[in-house]
Amino acid sequence: MLTRYRILAAAALALAACGPALAEVTVTYVKPEQFTDVPYGVREREHVMKELTAHFSDLGKRLPAGQSLKVEVLDVDLAGWVYPRRWGPDDIRVLRGGADWPHMHLRFSLEQDGKVLRSGDRELANMMYQDRMNRYPSDDSLRYEKQMLDDWFEKEFGASRKAG
Repeated sequence: MLTRYRILAAAALALAACGPALAEVTVTYVKPEQFTDVPYGVREREHVMKELTAHFSDLGKRLPAGQSLKVEVLDVDLAGWVYPRRWGPDDIRVLRGGADWPHMHLRFSLEQDGKVLRSGDRELANMMYQDRMNRYPSDDSLRYEKQMLDDWFEKEFGASRKAG
């Protein structure tokens, strides 16, 4: 019986020694119904916000353990222009590669142990969005926005994409 407790205690110590928790990412959307260009339908808008939140979380995995990133998304303008369809429920998004590039306005704060390491207010844009290589598949509806966020994250935090 004493041996079992020693094994459990040793396992608990080993888990505690593995290091601090991974970086935490919190994303909030400030008045998303007023964003420049996000789908009008609630379900479609929630899908876009869910995808962007997941991408911010993936980016957060590049940060050192113990850091927390808080992002407030203040505006989103997706790549392309939306044209209403005459028949059918969904509108069509047309990407021409001109002045229809993705744009995002965000405010962020990177913290560790209660101290702010870096914070700011940024206007992101990917003006050459169709003239660059993109690692995201062509069926990813936010591939240009994700590329823009990748560029910002690497520039802002120096945390490049991990291989593999």
